[in-house]
Amino acid sequence: QELEQQYSPSRWSPRMGPDEVIQAHLAATAAGTQRARAGSRTSLHVPYGDRDGEKLDIYLPTDPSETFPVLVYIHGGYWQCLSKDESGFAAPSLVSQGVGLVAVGYDIAPKGHMDAMVLQVRRSIAFLVERYNRIRGIYLCGHSAGAHLAAMVLSTDWTEYGVMPDIKGAVLVSGVYDLEPILHTYVNDALNMTREVAQRNSPLLHIALAAPAAAACKVLVAVAQHDSPEFRRQSREYVLALRAAGWSVSMLDLAGVDHFDIVEKLSEDSYILTQV
Repeated sequence: QELEQQYSPSRWSPRMGPDEVIQAHLAATAAGTQRARAGSRTSLHVPYGDRDGEKLDIYLPTDPSETFPVLVYIHGGYWQCLSKDESGFAAPSLVSQGVGLVAVGYDIAPKGHMDAMVLQVRRSIAFLVERYNRIRGIYLCGHSAGAHLAAMVLSTDWTEYGVMPDIKGAVLVSGVYDLEPILHTYVNDALNMTREVAQRNSPLLHIALAAPAAAACKVLVAVAQHDSPEFRRQSREYVLALRAAGWSVSMLDLAGVDHFDIVEKLSEDSYILTQV
């Protein structure tokens, strides 16, 4: 019962009740994405594979130079809700600064399973590298379950994919980095993970020693004041493990926000995470 409480982010928001905060999050991200689509140069529903969920929404800089950096945004939703269609809300702040945004779609549970989701997100990065030669540096950003998937990208052996992405940074927001506690909660009802699957896909257990390329990648782990103690613990432990392996990593503990508005505020130019 305690784990259920700890891994129910909506129960920890002081702003509103659990159902209301989720509805408000859906409304805020969807509305922000609609504004972004109306005001940006976009390529929507770009397939990076054959499965239904394997599509990207690409928001291009308003005045792209010859090359431009890209923020790859991986949505949350506990691997079983949300989609790329609500994931473009940060685009206006970025494209105005010459940064592209790519929102990644993947097959959520129960259609998708954990091994497949991790593989899809890795393949989406490989696709970007192969298809868009004007990208100058990739920055990962994931929220909640998306932070888990972004962290799994950091542990990728890219020789299997025939590319070497220039991943310059990662912003991991209110993430889960050890999946084993999830096995004992309602979250696993749709995911149906075994212990082996959870261990295979826990970033905390698969931290690569920082090669020269990884040493150049700056990782920022952000956590909300009103995240649950377990979410905050997981972030701290992942930071310590990355640091021990030689990664350039820092932690940002954001006051006055919860698990949801910590990322919603990326639609605001003046928000600290947007600035970073």
